[in-house]
Amino acid sequence: MNGTSDFSSQVAEQAVHWLMEMQQGPLSPRQQQAWQQWHDAHSEHQRAWEHIQRVNQRLRGLSSPLAHAALNAPKSGSRRQALKLLLILGAGSALTWGLRERNVLPPLLADYRSPIGQRRKVSLGAGNQLQLNTASSADVRVDGQQRLIRLLEGELLLTVTQAFQVQTAQGVLTTQGGRLNVRQFADRTQVAVFEGSVELTPDGGTPVVLPAARQLGFGLQGVGKPLPLDANSGAWADGMLVAAHMRLGDFLDELGRYRRGQLKCDAKVADLLISGTYPLDDSERILDLLEISLPVRVKRFTRYWVTVEAKA
Repeated sequence: MNGTSDFSSQVAEQAVHWLMEMQQGPLSPRQQQAWQQWHDAHSEHQRAWEHIQRVNQRLRGLSSPLAHAALNAPKSGSRRQALKLLLILGAGSALTWGLRERNVLPPLLADYRSPIGQRRKVSLGAGNQLQLNTASSADVRVDGQQRLIRLLEGELLLTVTQAFQVQTAQGVLTTQGGRLNVRQFADRTQVAVFEGSVELTPDGGTPVVLPAARQLGFGLQGVGKPLPLDANSGAWADGMLVAAHMRLGDFLDELGRYRRGQLKCDAKVADLLISGTYPLDDSERILDLLEISLPVRVKRFTRYWVTVEAKA
């Protein structure tokens, strides 16, 4: 397959669903009837089903991370998405590998991941450590003289005694040893240096050296001015969210990273200022504290749809 399909992504998802159901055991008579109705409903469904069976047969002969995820991940979104990608792209195709190298394939296939609301520590040997913040993922390549971390999404804290490079969507960071925090935004990378120094090389740009106790952002708009570290820089690694006269809207944006669902802030209270140190592992408690310390109320439509608005 050349990387294009004659069926839609939606139909691919449906084919993956049925394949996963069948791999869990024989279908019940009702399920079998539902599968047959889906299969016969459109020639597009039949083409997708024939192709996913061919892909599934070929997976056993592949050693790629994508094939590994499709075969060995538990019954979860990881396996479903891996199968869907292989169905659309073609198992083992050069395109699959090319997309992997360019970070187009989803972070769920990364070497290391941390789910929403969790943090993860990864030992890199020789006293080097990688920490991943909520909803973050990274690939790690340590072989010979190369020590490269590719941040695919989210945020990491790197503590190293050797030379390391961190690649983001906007450029490459190089340190000979030290401690730095790197966060990937949609349009920029934010880096904070706690120990040592970092050489920052934006894509297509001139290298810039960022010393300890400074932070900056860089992206399509260029390289920002180095600024002192703020109170919240790296606090997540200790499980804390630190606010020092922070806008409530910005505070809730940060808190929302550690919760599933939607956490909204009414524009009428977004500019209220908040200060304090809050434990990230109990976001519900933080929301309760807001009602005590600020003239706001927390309106919970469901656990996953929460709005902070002005107190009546």
